Amino acid sequence: MPGTGDTVRVETTVDSREGAQRLARSVIEHGLAACAQVGGPITSFYRWEGAVQADEEWTVVAKTAADRLADLTAHLLEAHPYDVPEIVAVPVVGGNPAYLDWVRDETRGGAE
Repeated sequence: MPGTGDTVRVETTVDSREGAQRLARSVIEHGLAACAQVGGPITSFYRWEGAVQADEEWTVVAKTAADRLADLTAHLLEAHPYDVPEIVAVPVVGGNPAYLDWVRDETRGGAE
C-alpha cells in the first residue's frame, strides 16, 4: 500500500506560537515537508537538570517523505531555539493514498 514506510510525521515543540509558526513556515519554504501544522498551547511535563518542569509549548507536526527525514531533522536542529529539541519521527502506515502521494511529491526538488 502506498504510504507504508515511505511517509513520516515529525513532531517537535517550541515555547511560543510565533516560534512554532516560524519553524512550520521554514520547513515548507525549504521543501522539507509537504504540510506543517501548529497546535497548542499544550503543557509539557519533563525532567530537566534534575527537576520536574512544566512548561507551556506549541507543537509543530510536519509530514514528509521518509527519505527527506535526515534533511528535515538537520534543518530543525539548526533552526530550533532549544539546546536539545524534541524531534520525533513516526512512520505513517496508511491513510489516503492521494494525500500520501502529494506529501512525497511536495518534498521533491524543494527550494534549498
